[in-house]
Amino acid sequence: MTSQDPRAARTRAKLRQALLEECAERPLEEVGVAALVRRAGVGRATFYVHYADLEALAVDACADVVREAVDALHAWRGRPDPVSAPPALLAFFAGLPAHAPLYRALLSPGGGGPLGRVLHRDLRARSLAERTLLGAPDAPLVASAVAATFAGVLGDWLHGLLDATPEEVAHQVWQLLVTLHRSR
Repeated sequence: MTSQDPRAARTRAKLRQALLEECAERPLEEVGVAALVRRAGVGRATFYVHYADLEALAVDACADVVREAVDALHAWRGRPDPVSAPPALLAFFAGLPAHAPLYRALLSPGGGGPLGRVLHRDLRARSLAERTLLGAPDAPLVASAVAATFAGVLGDWLHGLLDATPEEVAHQVWQLLVTLHRSR
């Protein structure tokens, strides 16, 4: 089966959903492949056809969060409001608490971990592409700073190192990112 095969896509969707359901009941560290495949209604061998391990599945299951974060940060057009986060970023942070334990397992304080690496990579690429298209100076430097800042703040907030509501942290990180974009 190829990655474009609809059967493979359905199987991966079942496995992602089963993982989210399992993680709603217990921490990722306590989830086993046997329980997961039972819940998904697939065989253990099928799991390993699609994923190397539970962490790979978990990162894939959280990939939508990464896409939402990248899209939320780039949802504005024209001149950004330097104080108020765009509605998409507010909605992104508001939706995080539902699966916060899973995100914490994959995104460490400071923005590291497997989900942090994916977030940094995707956010940096999107920021770099947009800054390069605009001919902005120091596009690689600012793209790296934006990605690191967002991933770091998100990781610290999810781990309780920043005391803020979802709305407050959205506005705060937005202000930091606007400042970074204006700095060069």
